[in-house]
Amino acid sequence: MVRGSEILSKTGISKTLVEIMVCPLSKQPLRFCQKSNSLISDAIGVSYPIVDGIPHLVPHDGKMIDSDTATVPNDSVDSSDSKKDS
Repeated sequence: MVRGSEILSKTGISKTLVEIMVCPLSKQPLRFCQKSNSLISDAIGVSYPIVDGIPHLVPHDGKMIDSDTATVPNDSVDSSDSKKDS
């Protein structure tokens, strides 16, 4: 694991890693959703599951989500905000 980085609950994935990952289809930033334990691409409305701490970013594993779910909820980590600060 990356030393000095915050680990997201339940997943075992570092916050730093989530900040640099992008959607394999849209190439846009992903955000972590604690509620569904997945990475969300708001650009195309797809949710990628995290299984045993491993993000499944294969397009075949992605699931289309409702437009209501695609809005940024309070329980997510938006990686695009941290990129703007850098």
